[in-house]
Amino acid sequence: MSRTKRPVLWISTVVVVLAVAVGLYLFQPWRLFTTDRVDEAAPVATGPQGTAATEQLAIGDFISHEHETSGSVEVQRLADGNATLRLTNLRTSDGPALHIWLSDQPVGQDSGGNLDDGKHVDLGDLKGNEGNQNYAIPPGTDLNTFSTVTIWCERFSVSFGAAELKQRT
Repeated sequence: MSRTKRPVLWISTVVVVLAVAVGLYLFQPWRLFTTDRVDEAAPVATGPQGTAATEQLAIGDFISHEHETSGSVEVQRLADGNATLRLTNLRTSDGPALHIWLSDQPVGQDSGGNLDDGKHVDLGDLKGNEGNQNYAIPPGTDLNTFSTVTIWCERFSVSFGAAELKQRT
């Protein structure tokens, strides 16, 4: 190999290694094959005389967007006045930077790209991509404002799946 081609080979190798490293960092492809199961008990608050006192405010079922997603969601008000979001039988892909959001945008059947267009409340990191999970809704959140729950990937600004909340009367 001639001396003039060695620098080109080294530069090309460095560029390829850097591109692979950045791609692995951003996309984390191994998460397609990982599962993180979380099974939390349903929240229980006791009312007068020790009775369980939770009120179901809204329910919904997940539909898939960028990744196959299923399960149900329920908004509950506890006896102490706090509200909790409960995910039941959740199944979705693992991914980088997944969060649970309440959004004021409607659920689209084909994509969830609009769910960050309006107001949203971030309830925190998704605890696991399978199972049953509880998320505290911040006090003072107007639950009539938010009609959607989404599993939002902050890194790529996409919805893995979303559920339309139907108010219970």
